[in-house]
Amino acid sequence: MNNLLSGLEDLGLGGLDDMEVYGDVETKAKKPVKPEAEKQEKTEDEYLFDKTYNCPVCNEEFKTSTVRTGKAKLIGTDSDLRPRYQGVDPLKYDAIVCPRCGYAALSRFFTTMTSAQSKLVMEQISQKFHATIKTDGVFTYDDAILHHRLSLASAVVKRSKVSERAYICLKTAWLLRGKQEECEKEAEKKELFAQEQEFLKTAYDGFNEATTKEDYPICGMDEMTMLCLLADLARRIGKYDEAGRLISKILTSRNASERIKNKAREIKELITSEV
Repeated sequence: MNNLLSGLEDLGLGGLDDMEVYGDVETKAKKPVKPEAEKQEKTEDEYLFDKTYNCPVCNEEFKTSTVRTGKAKLIGTDSDLRPRYQGVDPLKYDAIVCPRCGYAALSRFFTTMTSAQSKLVMEQISQKFHATIKTDGVFTYDDAILHHRLSLASAVVKRSKVSERAYICLKTAWLLRGKQEECEKEAEKKELFAQEQEFLKTAYDGFNEATTKEDYPICGMDEMTMLCLLADLARRIGKYDEAGRLISKILTSRNASERIKNKAREIKELITSEV
């Protein structure tokens, strides 16, 4: 599990790489439509704008690249809920990093901070942080993965909910998968897959624990959606018996919608093809 926080050494945070993730740490007129052959695809930067944030730890105001709402076209979803978009991957821009103090979090959690948590981040991250972090322009997958690792470190340090840590791990796994899809070298793809598996396992463990300690919705997911996610995560990491148990629970539940049941049936078919 130690490698989940690797890559932060150059930021001055090398001492965090042995932390346990779930342990406590101290409208205009229409233009003529061009023929398909003449249409030009948007470049990634055309989907972006600079959004202003105020850091809840150091009070620094800063701007960071964000995907314009409604501009990215959803073209599909992986079985573990990873969304796929055309032209840009919004997942790369979801981790917000303060370039002054190093505090980082997913956008939905960035401003959620108590004074005690702020003190922990200041003491264990900000005082050691010394790096130039990319916060504008187009992010590469490497940029995004680093931002998410830093978000995970902040979540561990501030003792956030288990579900927040699990959600960061899940999104980091999705980014690693996105990088694999762009990669052409088999050896590198193999290493990226191994890292993805580690993050998926940690996400599975965290969400599993969260279902016993936290009230729904958990990270915006109701119980049946969470069970469906857990079933697919279990499948992806080789826990086929557990995946089957969760699928059976969904298919026999009166609370599960037909959409969720169909999703569960799709995961069941994947298990059958793999076992």
